[in-house]
Amino acid sequence: MIRVVLPAHLKTLIRQQGDVVLDIEGPVTLGSVVGALEARFPVLRGTIRDPASLRRRPFVRFFACEQDLSHDAMDAPLPDEVAQGREPLFVIGAMAGG
Repeated sequence: MIRVVLPAHLKTLIRQQGDVVLDIEGPVTLGSVVGALEARFPVLRGTIRDPASLRRRPFVRFFACEQDLSHDAMDAPLPDEVAQGREPLFVIGAMAGG
């Protein structure tokens, strides 16, 4: 069981409050978690990662266990605490502007 904390605008898009809970088969990676999110909520396709390249969107960040995982490879394993459901994976919409 993986817990994912989404930003408010994505929660509104999927019409869900609170954390999203996912069951992941196989290795728990950023790619497998985002893939499971997109499979469960097809409306999210293209919001977190580019649908063609499968790379993270520029203004989306991933955090877990007080670590910025945004620049990790999508197939890199997530921390054990996340994989075992003890800590959530945070998907954050980065802010920009001046």
